[in-house]
Amino acid sequence: MKTFVFTSAALAALTLTLAACDRPTVVAVPASSPAVVVPGPAGPAGATGSTGSTGSTGSTGSTGAPGSQGVPGYQGADGSKGEPGKPGDSSTTVIVTPPAPPKQ
Repeated sequence: MKTFVFTSAALAALTLTLAACDRPTVVAVPASSPAVVVPGPAGPAGATGSTGSTGSTGSTGSTGAPGSQGVPGYQGADGSKGEPGKPGDSSTTVIVTPPAPPKQ
């Protein structure tokens, strides 16, 4: 804004100097009221900007839930039959007596 006022004063001084060629004199022009800035119409739209860079990779997801329990296995095969036992000693006698009745 100061530049505009200075330019206006310089242009006025130059005009006065050129008009009075027979008696050149430098005349100080008093500054008039401050210049009013009036905005003009909007200019054309600018060019489209370039594409932005690719974003960073997202964070790792959470661990899944535990799986289901498996099916029970099959029963194993029967074992082999054992060897026959040895014959007992016929000279020993075992006597079994019933217990005594409880006392009242």
